[in-house]
Amino acid sequence: MFDNLRARGFQIEFHSHAWAILSVDFPEAMKELSVALQGLTIPIDEIIRSGGGEAKGTQRLRRTLSELGWKKANFEIRKTINKVERESISHEIDHVRYFPDGKAVALEIEWNNKDPFFDRDLENFKRLHAEGAISVGAIVTRGASLQDRMKEFVARYAGLNRVESFEDLRRLGLNPTNRQEESVLRRVDRDKNPVTFRDAWADQFVSDKFGAATTHWRKLEDRVHRGVGNPCPLLLIGLPDTIVAFD
Repeated sequence: MFDNLRARGFQIEFHSHAWAILSVDFPEAMKELSVALQGLTIPIDEIIRSGGGEAKGTQRLRRTLSELGWKKANFEIRKTINKVERESISHEIDHVRYFPDGKAVALEIEWNNKDPFFDRDLENFKRLHAEGAISVGAIVTRGASLQDRMKEFVARYAGLNRVESFEDLRRLGLNPTNRQEESVLRRVDRDKNPVTFRDAWADQFVSDKFGAATTHWRKLEDRVHRGVGNPCPLLLIGLPDTIVAFD
């Protein structure tokens, strides 16, 4: 399973026996995820216009998952001692797929948040797994190839749309802040090693919106390898550069 996704460049990792659990107890969940992801494309225009928020492509992915039964869920865990409540913690998960006997697989999509959201997701999964509420936690985020090529894609978009000035950006409905304009102009107008407006803007755009401190594969991998979320079985999925469309 997931061979079709790997062929498109998706990064797939299983941790803490997640493969054994999913393949034996939840093959339907794996099939549904494969179906939801295999046709995923995100036009570059949607990435540009989403700014730092969630692209419409990931919103479509959420709707597809919801239609397949992966619904938002709220878990509330209460601890009582001698009938006195001492602790009450709630966890909201964007996509949960329930199966017979109360078994469940939880999934979060982190397209472009601040990277501490990974800590939240992984700790939620850990707590819910310890309490028997979920069997596996899954996270979908930007893969390494997509992160590495984001500047290239934004610069290509600028080239296709003949972006050579801030007026050209405004013509496309894009409005950089004063700080962003000043940063771009410093690189364009400097005496030593000036860069083109197009490249300076692409660098600034990606640095601001999809920078190293946002949610992407390497940030997720770093946390998992440090043991965050352990011992909850985890499925990690990285969205590849092949999902970006220029049609």
